[in-house]
Amino acid sequence: MMFTRRRSRIRRRSTTVMWDRGHMEGAELGRELSLLTRVCVWGLAALALYTCVDSWDAVALVYNMLYGRVARLAFLAFSTSRVISAPPSFPTSGNGLWYTSTGDFDSWSTEWLPIGNGYIAATLPGGTAQETTQLNIESLWSGGPFQDPTYNGGNMLPSQQGTMAQDMHTIRQAIFQSPNGTIDNVEELCTDPGAYGSYAAAGYLLSTMNVTGTVSNYFRWLDLDEAVAHTMWTQDTTTFHRESFCSHPAQTCFEHINASSSALPALTYAFSAVAEAGLPTPNVTCFDNATLSLVGFVATPGMEYEILARVRTSGNAQVTCTTVPVPGGLTLNATLTVTGASEAWISWVGGTEYDMDSGDEAHGFTFRGPSPHNELLGLLTSATATSTEYSAVLDAHVADYQALITPFELSLGQTPDLSTPTDQLKAAYETNVGNTYFEWLLFNFGRYMLSGSARGTLPANLQGKWVQSQSNPWGADYHSNINIQMNYWFAEMTNMDVVTPLFDYIEKTWAPRGAETAQILYNISQGWVTHDEMNIFGHTGMKLEGNSAQWADYPESAVWMMIHVWDHFDYTNDVSWFKSQGWPLLKGVAQFHLQKLIPDERFNDSTLVVNPCNSPEQVPITLGCAHSQQLIWQLFNAIEKGFEASGDTDRDFLNEVTSVRAQMDKGIHIGYWGQLQEWKVDMDSPTDTHRHLSHLIGLYPGYAVTNFDPSIQGYVKHNYTRQEVLNAAEISLFHRGNGTGPDADAGWEKVWRAACWAQLANSSEFYTELSYAIDRNYASNLFSLYPPLGPDAIFQIDANLGYPAALLNALIQAPDVASVSTPLTITVLPALPADKWPSGSIKGARIRGGMTLDLEWENGEPTSLTIRTDQNVQARPVQIVHRGETVASFSSSNSMTKSVGF
Repeated sequence: MMFTRRRSRIRRRSTTVMWDRGHMEGAELGRELSLLTRVCVWGLAALALYTCVDSWDAVALVYNMLYGRVARLAFLAFSTSRVISAPPSFPTSGNGLWYTSTGDFDSWSTEWLPIGNGYIAATLPGGTAQETTQLNIESLWSGGPFQDPTYNGGNMLPSQQGTMAQDMHTIRQAIFQSPNGTIDNVEELCTDPGAYGSYAAAGYLLSTMNVTGTVSNYFRWLDLDEAVAHTMWTQDTTTFHRESFCSHPAQTCFEHINASSSALPALTYAFSAVAEAGLPTPNVTCFDNATLSLVGFVATPGMEYEILARVRTSGNAQVTCTTVPVPGGLTLNATLTVTGASEAWISWVGGTEYDMDSGDEAHGFTFRGPSPHNELLGLLTSATATSTEYSAVLDAHVADYQALITPFELSLGQTPDLSTPTDQLKAAYETNVGNTYFEWLLFNFGRYMLSGSARGTLPANLQGKWVQSQSNPWGADYHSNINIQMNYWFAEMTNMDVVTPLFDYIEKTWAPRGAETAQILYNISQGWVTHDEMNIFGHTGMKLEGNSAQWADYPESAVWMMIHVWDHFDYTNDVSWFKSQGWPLLKGVAQFHLQKLIPDERFNDSTLVVNPCNSPEQVPITLGCAHSQQLIWQLFNAIEKGFEASGDTDRDFLNEVTSVRAQMDKGIHIGYWGQLQEWKVDMDSPTDTHRHLSHLIGLYPGYAVTNFDPSIQGYVKHNYTRQEVLNAAEISLFHRGNGTGPDADAGWEKVWRAACWAQLANSSEFYTELSYAIDRNYASNLFSLYPPLGPDAIFQIDANLGYPAALLNALIQAPDVASVSTPLTITVLPALPADKWPSGSIKGARIRGGMTLDLEWENGEPTSLTIRTDQNVQARPVQIVHRGETVASFSSSNSMTKSVGF
């Protein structure tokens, strides 16, 4: 990523840029539409007073809801200036998104822009006289013990353990003895999800300015160099500039506005939950003369949350807070008013009574902590201290963001397009034609989104930290059979220090209840287990929703996450962290699966298999699913590789791992039509275009297929070579289709396919699939969409975060290996689409073994490669490969630098 632009904070605070307004041929139409708008607003206001809408700002929000598209047409009529270039102060590198019209209120998932710091987040349409900011607090969830004190994470009762053991035995025998190796359901093992809940939005912050007149020279943009959203426009001869961002150091979000004139028009700030169906009306009061306090509940009954918002100004401003009783007397509403200010900014913080540290048996799995008020007040007091200038807060935010982002930089040889707005770039994008600049921009946007959603207390969920409603698709939860994993695929390689909250979440919400699930459901007293769908309340049981085995029967979710745990250690060699957190997590999951594998009584081949199993979201309930077997094999390898560093002295455990690993089926079988089998029973269909590529997990992101070694993965009935296994994987991938099967049409399935084609060094198929995903599944605001597609399509973040990983896999590959004595192979430009990205560079890519890589290429060929090692690396053999040829071999050592020429 390139950072070629710096500018004065003073200039940012006092923007005085003016443009020639020109092109006023639409002024008369603008006046007519303006009059119509005022009539509609006053009519709605009268209606609101009669029907008890909670504030004037809420009326404006209702107006936006009812007349959003009409208002936008009016706005477009007002915006009669012809824009021919990016807005002032837009990054000269082109590293940002920009638009010339506001986002529609009813097009949240396709037009609004996100900001966030991990703890809190927001989306903005870029309004003018009124900005409507959707608010999010990362732990605001319905459900759980806050709704139902008897909620137990979807587990059976302890008294049912004996029954479960018998049911499990019956199911396993039925599968072994079935004529086709499958059964119809495992409903006996599932439980009603109960108060599972959903991640919820926290209403809106309405910032309203008393200004009228024709709007011209409108821009909104998201600066990806600095993580700041901007809106700029001219109205009534005055140019306004609003900027918004969420600071990670301050754990606070800010919205700042100034004007080219000496003073701003009167401003008001208010909260509203009117547009968020299902969210109870909160109580909004004046905490002090410049601070709003919102206290509410996400549901009735449900978790309590609080938001504090404080205004600061410069100039001879007056700030007042007015409390207004809501008719009925149950709640209050309040509004901040600012007059006479030359600039103003509002700072807001939010939190809930959720406490992840209280989600264990010692705390009764309550997840309940103290009121967030004192902590929020401390954050807000610090962020708004009179000794702290706005420019200092902004500088600290930018410095923090760039420290996270800039250690890694990617160039695809792009030429920034500063004359075409982002929505037009997206509309013009075509599969296999592409746009190098847009592809680079989408890569950077993915990193921006991870930075804004992963650095809180909780990890990034299905929508990062950005949701619109009180109840959201799939609960905006943590689906753990691809989605949460894909969120973090690129984090290590792009040197983003964002994974600690993910591992804390697993340690504190998965493991405690997961031990209970292991005991009751599986009759296993060691270790812990989780399944596919996870909330923030430790939902570790199988969810019963009809015959839901295809989603619920997934006890390998934690196994897959342990691959991320191992990868973090493999990339960083952080021994202290590994001993304290990484190893206990790995060991607990391995202990469970040591006991869960059982002898295969169907094939009677002396192997150990999982039973029952579903390949994620496939219907067959069977034995020996390739996905499960490959993952568990990789987990056991991680145990052996990490044992010495862990400081663990339990060699009986290590010996059991290596013994079971030797006996287990490795999940590698080639079927009757040449495919890599998804199940041990050869029943794959060549017409199955299922969205998941579960049996290819060992191709990408794993290594059981990519680095297949017949000496340790061989099967008594077969003698496959590595190339035969790779050929079978390619056949399976081809028959799986392009990610638009009858079961789905999502972006994440396409970028996973792109990454797999890159792993097979097929640059043509890689680029086709990657560009097809961009063409079909990304909106004008670059959100990745889940069908049905359209203005209100479902936003799902995994394709945004999977995209950078897929792209990188075409440029650098260094997959894991089964043993530290096996050479780590770094493949350079394995699937480069040379006609699209003929020249480029990577700086600061992290590689396993504590290495950092810089790479440059021209005319489709590498020109230089430099590898630097950390000070604390474990020596290991390394080889550099290009076009199938080994161009360098060496053994890594502490603080070494290795340069490779081509």
